Amino acid sequence: MSMRNWLAAPLLWVVAFAAQAQEKSYAYWNMPKGVTEISRDVYGLHMLIFWVVVVIGVGVFAAFFYSIWAHRRSRNPKPATFHESTTVEIVWTVIPFLILIAMAIPATGTLIKIEDSSDAEMTVKVTGYQWMWGYEYVGEDVSFISRLDRASDRARQVGSGIDPRTVENYLLEVDNRLVIPTDTKVRFLLTSNDVIHSWWVPEFGMKRDAIPGFINEMWARVDEPGVYRGQCTELCGRDHGFMPVVVEAVPPAEFERWLAEQKGESGAAEAAPAAAGTEVAAAEAGTTTDAAVDAGNEAADEAAAAAPLDKAELMTAGEKAYKANCVACHQASGEGMPPAFPSLVGSSVVNGETAQYITQVLNGKNAMPPFGHLSDKEIAGVVTYTRNSWGNESGPVQPGDVAALRQ
Repeated sequence: MSMRNWLAAPLLWVVAFAAQAQEKSYAYWNMPKGVTEISRDVYGLHMLIFWVVVVIGVGVFAAFFYSIWAHRRSRNPKPATFHESTTVEIVWTVIPFLILIAMAIPATGTLIKIEDSSDAEMTVKVTGYQWMWGYEYVGEDVSFISRLDRASDRARQVGSGIDPRTVENYLLEVDNRLVIPTDTKVRFLLTSNDVIHSWWVPEFGMKRDAIPGFINEMWARVDEPGVYRGQCTELCGRDHGFMPVVVEAVPPAEFERWLAEQKGESGAAEAAPAAAGTEVAAAEAGTTTDAAVDAGNEAADEAAAAAPLDKAELMTAGEKAYKANCVACHQASGEGMPPAFPSLVGSSVVNGETAQYITQVLNGKNAMPPFGHLSDKEIAGVVTYTRNSWGNESGPVQPGDVAALRQ
């Protein structure tokens, strides 16, 4: 092969690889600029230091190769006799010092900004569990668990026969997204229920560890509506790779509507028929005052809560709650993933004392997170479902039994 071919071959390979990369839209060759002020500042620092390093590298290697060429033995058979140069020592000490100062000033300003979570307009508490995230909108009485979505969870199982490439956003989608408003300073309080986790969304430009017994803070003000995905970046156990973070940023008005819907899910729909009946009764009696309606609503709610549910209704509600909250760890067959998540088939806990089982579901135990955020009906349903499936045979558990054991 001629010298021209030797030189052309690597060049053609680089061009072909670059074209392939462009075709596949490889966006991970560099860190993202992000959608927050902090992320853009971090990106700017990254690029500034990158080009400083490039200039230094070019200068050092240019001097290196020039020295090899200019002072080769064939041109200078007699070596120089000088030993040191005070001027050179001062120059190559002062210049790096000035470069470090020039980089430290903007970096320090960005670090101060990163740590300043004051004047936040809303606060979200983020709790890490093995292997899911709990979100609580502080002061809004809204909380939920966010875990890997069912499509990804099915595809990741050994022997599933599902090609992960056919699953959209494989391992980067959840069943419940964290929804936040745009153009709003949101403070995140991060902690953990079991081991160290780390909450990370690349487009936000920051991440923070979630440590048991500690509260860490970070904040973000998202400029653009959209869905932003991340992952747990701390090795937190065997299913560490299946703990994604998905944040959906929406305009403030849309967020307020979403928040109102979340607040209304905890019984507003069930209370509506009772309220309507109370208003009719009050109208017939000629007492349509607000006080009478409120009193009737309270009485109707108490009566509805006290009324026992039949086993079929509990099994239906329980199967739905189990698939949404338990199947990722205990599997659809109930066989679990021992030793962290034991089998529920023939379990002494599941088939044992009812109060003990309900308490464990409410408060959690070992690797099992607490599920006290679920309604009494959902917990009664999932307890009934697991106690009467896969060969287990026990009677139904009522929502009142759960309410009596809440602390």
